[in-house]
Amino acid sequence: MSKTGNTLLALITGAAIGSAVALLYAPESGDKTRKKISKGAKDAKKKLDKQIRETSESLSHSAQKAKKNFDHKLEETLSSASGKADDILVAMEKKLEDLRRKNANATEKAENVVDDVKDMNVPKGAKA
Repeated sequence: MSKTGNTLLALITGAAIGSAVALLYAPESGDKTRKKISKGAKDAKKKLDKQIRETSESLSHSAQKAKKNFDHKLEETLSSASGKADDILVAMEKKLEDLRRKNANATEKAENVVDDVKDMNVPKGAKA
């Protein structure tokens, strides 16, 4: 159980015990005792309402802080991922350009070989 939950439980328990003790040991008339119990219950309710309000405000503040922290970390992560993706794209573009150059060189060499073969004077009917 959370610290706040324990505090609320202790407050409610204390109010209930205090009311019971007041009933048992009250030297006053029933009417006065009921008024004291009623006042004690109202005071306990006010304290409980205040504790709930403070806890709610604290949780709201904590949630807002956690959201800001999450948003900041998400932005950092996305920025880092974007930078890495850009680096990968640049490396892939360089590799593609290198492959295009190699392909162009291979094509040129193949064309030269074909031209050389065409330029050969092989007598007709000769066997290799």
